[in-house]
Amino acid sequence: MKNICYAQSGGPTAVINESARAVIETAKRYPNDFNKVYAGLHGITGILNEALIDTYAEPEEHIRGLRHTPAAAFGSCRHKLKDIATHRDEYLRLLEVFDAHDIGYFLYNGGGDSQDTAYKISQISHSLGYDLKCIGIPKTIDNDLPFTDCSPGFASAGKYLATSIREAGLDLESMASSSTRVFIMETMGRHTGWLAAASGLAQNHVHPEPHIILFPEIPFVHDKFYAKVEDCLKRWGSCAISVSEGILNVDGKHILETTEMDDFGHSQLGGIAPIIAGLVKQHLNVKTHWAVPDYCQRAARHLVSQVDLDHAYAVGKAAVEFLRAGKHGIMPIIVRDSSSPYRWHIGEADLANIANQEKFLPRDYIDAQGFHITDACREYLSPLIQGEEPPVFSDGLPAYVRLHKKLVDKKL
Repeated sequence: MKNICYAQSGGPTAVINESARAVIETAKRYPNDFNKVYAGLHGITGILNEALIDTYAEPEEHIRGLRHTPAAAFGSCRHKLKDIATHRDEYLRLLEVFDAHDIGYFLYNGGGDSQDTAYKISQISHSLGYDLKCIGIPKTIDNDLPFTDCSPGFASAGKYLATSIREAGLDLESMASSSTRVFIMETMGRHTGWLAAASGLAQNHVHPEPHIILFPEIPFVHDKFYAKVEDCLKRWGSCAISVSEGILNVDGKHILETTEMDDFGHSQLGGIAPIIAGLVKQHLNVKTHWAVPDYCQRAARHLVSQVDLDHAYAVGKAAVEFLRAGKHGIMPIIVRDSSSPYRWHIGEADLANIANQEKFLPRDYIDAQGFHITDACREYLSPLIQGEEPPVFSDGLPAYVRLHKKLVDKKL
């Protein structure tokens, strides 16, 4: 009877720990199939360092508390496994650690790059004759994983952003006659506009904000943008804008990009909001304010979507059930059966088809002008942000869990 190794990877979400809880609780239901669940301390880097957490040593109330705790409770990382031809030792080290701790199952909880890692480990272990079953567990606030209807973590971040732009829009409107008239809120989204689009749910027949959304899928044209802002100011007196960090110019280049790279080979983004604010002030001569929610949008457990929580638990549970069924090299996905009422079930997709692929915002989800979402987009997004489950509060603040993270003894 083998052990499961679970690890978290990439940017955390408000619900990734609910997937972890599902893995641990589901595995415990089958003591004749699985021995223990170990967790890599800080993702795959912890496995490489033989830093494995014994999740069964955690108090039960801590595991239950994962449902209400944001961030990556076991620690995450950004570490991309390179090609085996040039980094063979790294793969051999992983298998050495797995073998030393009697690990026959690997579950990697992350986005596109993480699914690439899971796929590589699945392929390499097979080619080297090591019996290891690998399953990817989806997670990303960017919502850019293919095949799955949505990615756990996205809906809660989107709910937070839509709430924030609505609240900031009301504040802006109340001051616009004598102070700030344009407010810019920056959302995450390196290549895709899903989070920026989600902020558009704030707009309805009562609330006009956000008045403008800037998507990576639509090239940023200066004059067209200034004209749109001017039109909003004439009509509403103020203008609240959501802008994705990954917006591109007409040449297809990021408007804001640094030379700093992460281990996945991505350049550092973030900070487009003050750039847009400066452009508006320079060309339209109006007072502006801006905000960069940054980590706040992915850590906002206090405003989590109930649907998102349900998704996160379901994919973690399914991953263990897939292992019991002898499956490997796949990722559980969310399949939408209907939008109204919202119904869904869990399916599966091959990691080979998911690794390093991105799902972009469809053009018919963006209006003809390129500055807002369509009814089709609302129909897709709206069911995902439904329901609330606030965390437990203590002394007026959320009472989040901090795990003991007891490490197993090293053997190597």
